[in-house]
Amino acid sequence: MRQIALRTCLTLVAVALACCPARAAEGEAPHQYCNTNIPPDEATGFVPLPEGDVFCPLLADPKDPHSFISYVRGTSTSPLGTDLLSVGIGDQFGIGRWNGYHAGDGFQIGLEGAVFAQFDLNTQSYDLINADYTVGFPMTYRFGAFSGRARVYHQSSHLGDEFVLRSRIPRENFSFEAAEVILSFDLGPARVYAGGEYLIHELPQDLEDWVLHGGLELRQRNGALRLGNVASARFIAAGDVKSVQDLDWEVAVSGVAGIEFSRPRESGHAARVWSLLGHYYYGPSPYGQFFRSDVSYYGIGLHFSL
Repeated sequence: MRQIALRTCLTLVAVALACCPARAAEGEAPHQYCNTNIPPDEATGFVPLPEGDVFCPLLADPKDPHSFISYVRGTSTSPLGTDLLSVGIGDQFGIGRWNGYHAGDGFQIGLEGAVFAQFDLNTQSYDLINADYTVGFPMTYRFGAFSGRARVYHQSSHLGDEFVLRSRIPRENFSFEAAEVILSFDLGPARVYAGGEYLIHELPQDLEDWVLHGGLELRQRNGALRLGNVASARFIAAGDVKSVQDLDWEVAVSGVAGIEFSRPRESGHAARVWSLLGHYYYGPSPYGQFFRSDVSYYGIGLHFSL
């Protein structure tokens, strides 16, 4: 099943590379349609404490810092539960951006933080199962269709008290610091990205160090539907693949698809963006202390920018 999913993702990437033009289609530039959210009055020169970013968020990566609330249902080889409320709160704070010659280009440094939590909906009090806390220092870059992100980040994971009491599973300290590099290229309505990360320090100490990471995103250009001056909508879909050395390079596949809504810019500020997405995941668990357990789930979620 994992091999089929991996071959499917690689096939989608190949199709996108073959079918999309080398130059972006007429209309929105890459930074305009993939939610860098840079206000027009902050697109030139040096901007301290800027809004937005030059690197687009990774749509299908379940641990990319972003905000969402979703219901997922699935199976696991651990006591994770079958009906979950999965919640994330994440944001980025720009320290400074050196804009390029064209709007959306440039180099930016910032801070980011996120919390990802899962709650068991099959318990009376909706017990907290696990919470992952991340904080990072990203450096991002864009030149036309090329963009990239390099960051150092920390993650620590904690089990919920009620979950520990009723499941009686041993608690394990799980935390790490990692250095990550992701390179991305826009091809018309498609975006491909690839990279990896290296664990600088980890608990437990026997974890192996390397993670490979790649994916493909498809965004409809110029929107599919405009709701007057209230919002515009476009179809989006994405697949994300990770392979972890510590798990003998076992592959985790994550996919999302749905509709993205954005409110027009007002008074020079960035647009508000939210999306309704279906979810699918298969592979090693992305949830903290369950990282050595296999999990599969499907569901639906509301994703939004703060």
